Amino acid sequence: MKEIRTEDAVGHILCHDITQIIKDEKKGVLFKKGHVVKEEDIPLLLSVGKEHLFVWEKKEGVLHENEAAKILYKICAGDSDKVHGTEIREGKIEVISKVDGVLKIRKKALVSVNSLGEMMIASRHGNFPVKKGDKLAGTRIIPLVIEKEKMDAAEKAAGEQPIFDILPYHQKKVGIVTTGSEIKKRLIKDTFTPVLREKLAEYPTEIIGQVMPGDDKEQITKEILSFAEAGADLIVCTGGMSVDPDDRTPGGIRGTGATIVTYGAPVLPGAMLLVAYLDYKGRKISVLGLPGCVMYAKRTVFDLILPRVMADDEIKAEEIAGLGEGGLCLNCPVCTFPNCGFGK
Repeated sequence: MKEIRTEDAVGHILCHDITQIIKDEKKGVLFKKGHVVKEEDIPLLLSVGKEHLFVWEKKEGVLHENEAAKILYKICAGDSDKVHGTEIREGKIEVISKVDGVLKIRKKALVSVNSLGEMMIASRHGNFPVKKGDKLAGTRIIPLVIEKEKMDAAEKAAGEQPIFDILPYHQKKVGIVTTGSEIKKRLIKDTFTPVLREKLAEYPTEIIGQVMPGDDKEQITKEILSFAEAGADLIVCTGGMSVDPDDRTPGGIRGTGATIVTYGAPVLPGAMLLVAYLDYKGRKISVLGLPGCVMYAKRTVFDLILPRVMADDEIKAEEIAGLGEGGLCLNCPVCTFPNCGFGK
C-alpha cells in the first residue's frame, strides 16, 4: 500500500472506502475498497477532500481480489458450458446455472479449498435440483490482495476437475404399477396416481401405462417385467410399502431380480422408500417403491430421489443413509423446496 496524489491515481486500486457526506442529502460510500480509479473519478474525489489516496501497490507474485476471483471461478466451473459466471463485483463472482438438472459437488475438493484460508467458495446443497438461472455458488478472497502461490495451492487442492457440475435431465418412459386389492377391486378411489402424474410432469417424462395387479406378488413381478419389455426407463410402484405381511410390493420388486439399493430411508416423510435397479436386456431400469406419504404430503423422500433418477445419477446406499442429516421435513407453511434442503 502506498500514498499518492489523487491526480496521479488513475488506474490504481483503492485500499479503503471513500465516504461522501452531503448535509441533509447523503451519507454513504462514494467508492468502495478495490475500486479502480478512473479519470472521471478525480473531481469527485477532490470534492470530498481527498487530495491523497492510499492505493494498492502492484507487486510481483501478488494478485488483486478480482484476479483471484477469476481463478476461484475456474476452480468451480472449469470450461463447463452448463454454468456461467457473473461480472466481478467487489472481488466476487457468482456461479449461475445455464440448464435444469441436478447439482453435483466434489465435496472433498470444496472443503480442501476452503481450508486454505483467505479464500472462500460458498454453495447451495449438492444432489438437489436446480433450474436455469439459479445461483449455485459465490466466490471471493477475504483480503484485498493475495499471494499468487496461495491461489496456485487452491488450484492444486481442487484437482483437475471442476468442483461443480450439473447433470441434465433425460427423457424417460414411465410405467406405473398401482398395487393393493382395494384399488384393483375399486373399493376406494385411486388418489395416489394423480399426485404421481403431477410430480412426473415436472420432468421430461412419458407415462406409457398404468396397471393394477392387486396384492398378488407374482403378478406384481410380471407387470414390472412387462413394462421393462415395453421400454420403460423408470417403473414406479405404489400402494403398499409397509412391513405389513399383506403388503406384497417389496416382494414383487425383488421377484424381478432387481438389485435392491435400499428398502428404507432416514427421511420423514418417506421412511419406507425402496430403490432398486433392474438390468434388463442390457438396459438399467430404475424401479421405485413409493411410501404412502407421497400421496398426501407436499414434499417427501420422492422429491429428493426423483431428480437424480431423471438425471441418470446412480443412487448408492451410503448416499441414502446420508440423507438422515436434514432428512426431516419441517412442514413449513410456505414450502421453499428445494431451497430448504429439508431443513439442512
